[in-house]
Amino acid sequence: MSKQHFDVIIVGAGISGIGMACHLQRECPDKSFTILERRENMGGTWDLFRYPGIRSDSDMFTFGYNFRPWTGGKVLADGPSIKNYVRETARENGVDKKIQFGIKVTDADWSSADKCWKLKAVREQSGEELEFTTSFMVGCTGYYNYDEGYKPEFPGEKDFKGQIVHPQHWPEGLDYAGKKVVVIGSGATAITLVPTMAKEAAHITMLQRSPTYLLPLPSVDKVALSLQKVLPAKLAYKLTRARNIAAARIMFERSKKNPKLMRRLFLGITRTQLGGKVDMKHFSPDYNPWDQRLCVVKDGDLFKSLKSGEASIVTDNIDRFTEKGILLKSGQELEADIIIPATGLNIQMLGGIKPRVDGKEVVMKDKIIYKNVMVEGVPNAGMIFGYTNISWTLKADIAAEYLCRLLNYMDRHKISTVVPRDTENSRGEDTIMGALNSGYIMRAKDRLPRQGTHGPWKSSDNYLEDVKILRFDPIDDGYLEFDGKRSRSGKSDSHTGFLRPLRSALFGS
Repeated sequence: MSKQHFDVIIVGAGISGIGMACHLQRECPDKSFTILERRENMGGTWDLFRYPGIRSDSDMFTFGYNFRPWTGGKVLADGPSIKNYVRETARENGVDKKIQFGIKVTDADWSSADKCWKLKAVREQSGEELEFTTSFMVGCTGYYNYDEGYKPEFPGEKDFKGQIVHPQHWPEGLDYAGKKVVVIGSGATAITLVPTMAKEAAHITMLQRSPTYLLPLPSVDKVALSLQKVLPAKLAYKLTRARNIAAARIMFERSKKNPKLMRRLFLGITRTQLGGKVDMKHFSPDYNPWDQRLCVVKDGDLFKSLKSGEASIVTDNIDRFTEKGILLKSGQELEADIIIPATGLNIQMLGGIKPRVDGKEVVMKDKIIYKNVMVEGVPNAGMIFGYTNISWTLKADIAAEYLCRLLNYMDRHKISTVVPRDTENSRGEDTIMGALNSGYIMRAKDRLPRQGTHGPWKSSDNYLEDVKILRFDPIDDGYLEFDGKRSRSGKSDSHTGFLRPLRSALFGS
């Protein structure tokens, strides 16, 4: 059986794993590391999803890495462009050579006696069993199950004579030209699929159980393009990034502080886009803005498809599938040749790995998170988990920077082990994904670690605050146990004032 040892093992070669590896290469150049990736390609989400129109739902100037500018004017990039950006970033930083593809980690056990993680894995194509050991493990697997998306069992599915296609398992070459299509769902996937497929389908219907807040966003940022023409690429990127971070934060905060005002704003924008041609009942959620994710509509394409009649929208509940399509509770039947259940994700932590500490399983729902980067009671392990209210990568970047700071701190002080310890009974009820009540989050409450009620155990979901916490606050803050000992020295590695974290948050490190 093959055995390999590394100072750091990163699990996952998606946008988080490649970002973590690049930061590690830049900030901890003496560390040996590898990336274990189950798939045969890097890119994670952007390699997995192949449905028509797949794109980001965050602007690329904040979704891009803080150390590598996203160039061009595209705001909402398509999946292949994002995958290429990740691949080029890996190549430019030399981390593409550190990836071991086709390897599924099946077991991870921390040994206090040996002060290392012992990982068991399998090379999926051949079945070869592998073993790895590492002083520090970083989970960069995202938060959902790559093997299967969420799809409720609908009554009468076997009666349907057409095709049922889940977006997470899109078949290559699916022919939908001239066919009647029903997309079940109202999230980002459905909002992307409907206008894209409408161009070729005979007709496409978006069937939703409840509406979602929508916001049109131009696909090209003309201001960013203008800045790129007159400024160096990095400076233009930082300025555009700072503007977008500030705008997103203001929108989120106003939604929380004055939801009625923001509801009127969002619905007013949608009403203008529809031009009175579609009933607003399909776009008026019964929850406040940002209780669930806000969905962006590229160039208003969904609204254009609905107004032109190429697409339609129905708000109703499904009674059952029929031979010809879907029978609704209202009695209406939607005929379809293809039904696409864009019904969401199945959440899964650490790619399904159930970590153990000295043989005892770590039950995630019983644990709280430390700075959204580590898990209470779990030694020498980090977890890159991005934002859900703004671009994922904003948090992934500064979380990776924090873990590099931590590793360098441990090296300077000749420390072997670090464990976050909660001695104040800080456990709260909100999960790592905050107070969002989206269906996929509510379904996974029994699998997600919790936030605490205060201190480093509570997530801020505020990029400006997190930059200060992760990039500048002292590593030894009294909540970490180093080699079995705790202190409350609170001494920072470097002095920082208020302006430096603020400037760093907006313009990068």
